[in-house]
Amino acid sequence: MAKRTSVTSLLGSLNAAPSTDEDVDIYDIVYDSRMARPETVFVALRGARADGHDFAAAAVAAGCTALVVDHRLDGITAPQWVVDDTRLALAVMSARFFGKPSEKFSLAGITGTNGKTTTAYMLESIYRAAGRKTGLIGTVEYKVGDTTVPVTRTTPESYELQKLLRQMADAGVEMAAMEVSSHAIAQHRTAAVTFAAQVFTNLTQDHLDYHGDMETYYRAKEAFFAGTAEPAVLNIDDHYGRRLAKETMNAITFGLGDAADYRATDIAIDISGARFTIVAPDTKQPIVSPVPGAFNVMNALAAATTARAQGIAWPAITAGLAELRQIPGRFERLDSGRGFAVVIDYAHTPDSLMRAAAAARELATGRVITVFGCGGDRDKGKRPLMGAAAAAGSDVVVITSDNPRGEEPEAIIEDIKAGIKDACETVIDREAAIRRAIELAGPGDIVLIAGKGHEKEQIFADHTVAFDDRAVAEEILKERERLDD
Repeated sequence: MAKRTSVTSLLGSLNAAPSTDEDVDIYDIVYDSRMARPETVFVALRGARADGHDFAAAAVAAGCTALVVDHRLDGITAPQWVVDDTRLALAVMSARFFGKPSEKFSLAGITGTNGKTTTAYMLESIYRAAGRKTGLIGTVEYKVGDTTVPVTRTTPESYELQKLLRQMADAGVEMAAMEVSSHAIAQHRTAAVTFAAQVFTNLTQDHLDYHGDMETYYRAKEAFFAGTAEPAVLNIDDHYGRRLAKETMNAITFGLGDAADYRATDIAIDISGARFTIVAPDTKQPIVSPVPGAFNVMNALAAATTARAQGIAWPAITAGLAELRQIPGRFERLDSGRGFAVVIDYAHTPDSLMRAAAAARELATGRVITVFGCGGDRDKGKRPLMGAAAAAGSDVVVITSDNPRGEEPEAIIEDIKAGIKDACETVIDREAAIRRAIELAGPGDIVLIAGKGHEKEQIFADHTVAFDDRAVAEEILKERERLDD
C-alpha cells in the first residue's frame, strides 16, 4: 500500500478546480463505488452503460473523503475536484500514487489491430535471451518475471495498470512488452505510462462498434504516438503505418519493401516455422523462427526492430526468436496423428482471418477447412467481410457461433453468409461445428478453428459457459483415435 498522500499532489498540473481551500489526504484511489472505503478518493468515470457520477453519493456514504468529477455535484458534502476529463485524471493520479513505476524499467508498447500478442511474446523471449528479467502485459496473460497474474482485459484500467507496473518494478523487471488496445488509448489508460519504444503493427477493420469509422479508429492509434520522443517502430507495408511515419517523430520503419529501415527478405515457410533474412541498417541477419506463417514473419520483424531500438544485440534477437515456441491461441498447431493438422487461431477480423487461412494454405498439401463465427454485440459490418475472407482462403467453410452475447446466433450467421457466394456449412453449436470440421479432414488437410484462440469461455446473453477451442479439439481428436483403434 502506498503511503498517505493528498488529492492535490496526485492531480499535479491537471486543471482541477477544488470545492474547498483545504486539501484532503487519502490512502487509496477507487473508481468503483463498491470498492469505496474511508480515506479514499473516488474518481467518477463515464462508461458505456453507467456514469460513475451517479454513484458518487454511495461512495461518500461508504467512506470516501474526496471526489474527482467532471462537473460539480449538488447535495454532496465531501470535497470535490472538478477536472476536464476524469479518465485522464485517474491515469495521472494512479501513476503518481504508485510512484511512476514505468520509469523504472524499459517498456515497449505495441498497438495495432492484429499481431500485438505475438509481437509481445516475441519481444519478451528476446529480452529473456538477452539475460533481462521480463514482464508481459497482454490479451493472454500478464507476467511479472516467472509469475503469471490473472488477466482482466488486454490493457487494464489505468489504476490496475499502474499497480501492475509497480509490481514489475518492485520485482526487479528490467524490460517488458505491453499490448496497447485502441480502447485503452481512447480512454487514456496509458496516458501516464512512460514507454521506451512504441510499435504499430497494422490497422484493419475492427472495433467500429466503438470507434464508428476507420478514420476515428486510426486517430486513436495516432494519439498513442503523438508527441513521443521515443522510437516509434512502424509497419510501412500498412497504409496507416505510412501515414504514421509521416506524422511521427523518431520513426523507425519495418516491412518487406525497399523503403523500410528493417526489411525481411529470402522468406521460406513450412510446417516447422519460418526462415528469412533481416536486412538492417547495420547488417544482414538470418532468422529462424519456429512460428510459421507470413504474417508472423512481420511480427518477428516488428519484434527484432523494436529490440534493436532498445539496444538489444543481434545474438539475443536471433536466439529469442528461435527459442519461442507456440503462443496460446495464435496459429497454435495440434497434430491429429492422422496426417492432418488442427490450428487454433484468434483471427477475428477480416484481415486476420484472411492471413490465417493463407498461412494454412502455405502449409497444407490438401484442403483448408475453416470453422469460425463472429461475436455478437460487436461491429456488424465486418461479418460479411469475414465470410468473404473465409470463403476466399478455404476449400470448406463451416460457420458456427462465437460469443453471441445478446444476439441470436442464427442472425449473426446470416450476416456472415451474406459475404459467401459458394456453398458452406452451418453448425450453430460450436463444439459440433469443430467436430464436423475434424470429421471432414483427411491426410494433408489443415483444420483452421478461428475466432476465439486462447479464450476459455463462450458468452451468451444471460450466461457464460466454459469453452476452450483447443481443449475441445484435443478431446475430439482423442475420440477419433479411440474409434480408429
